[in-house]
Amino acid sequence: MLEQRIQQHFIDSADLKYQSAQTLSKPIAQGVQAMLACVTSGGKVLACGNGGSAADAQHFSAEFVGRFERERPELGAIALTTDTSILTAIANDYDYNRIFSKQVRALGQAGDVLLALSTSGNSANVLAAIEAAHEREMTVVALTGRGGGKMAGVLRETDVHICVPHERTARIREVHIPVLHCLCDGVDAQLLGDRETSS
Repeated sequence: MLEQRIQQHFIDSADLKYQSAQTLSKPIAQGVQAMLACVTSGGKVLACGNGGSAADAQHFSAEFVGRFERERPELGAIALTTDTSILTAIANDYDYNRIFSKQVRALGQAGDVLLALSTSGNSANVLAAIEAAHEREMTVVALTGRGGGKMAGVLRETDVHICVPHERTARIREVHIPVLHCLCDGVDAQLLGDRETSS
């Protein structure tokens, strides 16, 4: 019984990934173009999210700054989820919902990209970060699920919305990982030329 339950998790995850490949390829390509335009003009990507999405923001930033699968010059990315002194000072002195927006206002510049992750699309501190990014004339690449939540309503036409078509947080997050890998690979392919991806 437990083994069947485990197998079903793998099957459900694989099914959603196949479905998402069709649905999300266009917005992911748009996200690649937004990030490419940003880094080729000397800009950077600021990434934020809560919980597992915070880990994903850090994962993305590590692969952008270090490398993804190929050697290349470093690309600018900062995870806004990592500096505990900044996070706790802002949360303590102001409000938890401002932990990302104040960093975006401090670090973001016109032409930069905000990578905003929220499986529900309703995270108040991520919504505030999007508002701050718009004030700074940044493009937002939003990764969501469940129809996009409130984030779907605040994104501009110049932003990119990558919304996983599912309701379960675990399944949405399992698709966010290959989306982030596609963004990294797509930028690398545009910068370095196409290469066969290895399995």
